[in-house]
Amino acid sequence: MSAKKSEAASSASSKVEVRIGISDSPRELTIELSNSADDIEATVARALHEGSHVSFTDERGRRLIVPATKVGFVEVSARSERKVGFGTN
Repeated sequence: MSAKKSEAASSASSKVEVRIGISDSPRELTIELSNSADDIEATVARALHEGSHVSFTDERGRRLIVPATKVGFVEVSARSERKVGFGTN
């Protein structure tokens, strides 16, 4: 059973959270991906260079598409582990 937990923990730690700020909008789009930060950066850079769109698909099959001209910022961060309870660790 501990092997399953460690596999789940390692797969959860490989996920990244991507926040995309949209110009002229106070809201941000957030998506969780299993891509590497370098892959995400390359995708965004290519879309900005080509003037096309930024497109990501999460593990549930939901697709996020944003015109490159509307991308205000992209923040990529490691998914933080949620802590539950009153542990001292």
